Amino acid sequence: MEIIDNSGSQAGVHSINSFGLFVPDIDEAQRFTEAFGLDVTRSGDELQLRTFGDAHVWATVLPASRKALAYLSLGCYAEDFDEIGRQVIAAGGRAAQAPAYGDAGGFWFHDPDGNLLQLCVARKRMPDGKAELADRSVPPGIQGACFRSTAPKVHPTRLAHMLLFTGDMPRTVAFYERGLGVRVADRSGNIVAFTYARHGCDHHLIAFATSEHGRGLHHTAWDVPGIEGVGLGAEQMRNAGYTRNWGVGRHVLGSNYFDYVRDSFGSWWEYSAHIDYIPKGIEWQGGDRNPEDSLYLWGPSLPEDFVDNSERHPRQ
Repeated sequence: MEIIDNSGSQAGVHSINSFGLFVPDIDEAQRFTEAFGLDVTRSGDELQLRTFGDAHVWATVLPASRKALAYLSLGCYAEDFDEIGRQVIAAGGRAAQAPAYGDAGGFWFHDPDGNLLQLCVARKRMPDGKAELADRSVPPGIQGACFRSTAPKVHPTRLAHMLLFTGDMPRTVAFYERGLGVRVADRSGNIVAFTYARHGCDHHLIAFATSEHGRGLHHTAWDVPGIEGVGLGAEQMRNAGYTRNWGVGRHVLGSNYFDYVRDSFGSWWEYSAHIDYIPKGIEWQGGDRNPEDSLYLWGPSLPEDFVDNSERHPRQ
């Protein structure tokens, strides 16, 4: 069944293309992201983050006095570029100059929270379908687990999604729906909302959580093939000295298996596996969920500071 689009948008983005991150300590950022399993290239005081076996730069890490999202780049098809640009301005976006640290191409703008975004024509990075879960049943007579001493290092395969804080949930969700053409999969009042792209997408591409401190980056999520990868990733980070984590668990909204680890700057990085997928053209049976269903189905108790916004931006 074809979805009825009530957002008023005629075109929409298809993927997160990349993002920029400001941090106060590049050396520490390099240590963390290498431990996390990313392919890190350093040039002076700038890091480029890739997944192994893929030349695409998912993130650029830049020096600054404090941690903050530098920019978010969203990809679209060439035939949709002009229309999305018009939608962004009509929805309340403000055109901006390309920053010195970003790609000069595309269309740069600020969203109502003050985040700097880029719209660009780019290859679709979001998969066109849901991958099978890598974890398999092991037949009798065979050892199912590898030895701890020979456990492989976990390397995420792609950037899956991001969660941003917002000072005004209704305004922000309306802007992203009308301007960028995403749709809400599920939400829990004005606490959290999960949006997805219309061209075939994971359950969420960009999620939003309300914060009294306004905008901010809560977490980035990185896909691994299965539950074993989530668990090994958690152990990998503990062994590297990063012991602030939440997981292993399973979400309700999105259904993915997860483990979050907190970096030294206040952001969380998620190992994520087997998230729900919304094919192009189907009607997702989402809704406004009770708060108890907005976080997790099983797993350890939520850390008290998990939804704290470590950034302090003036509300727009």
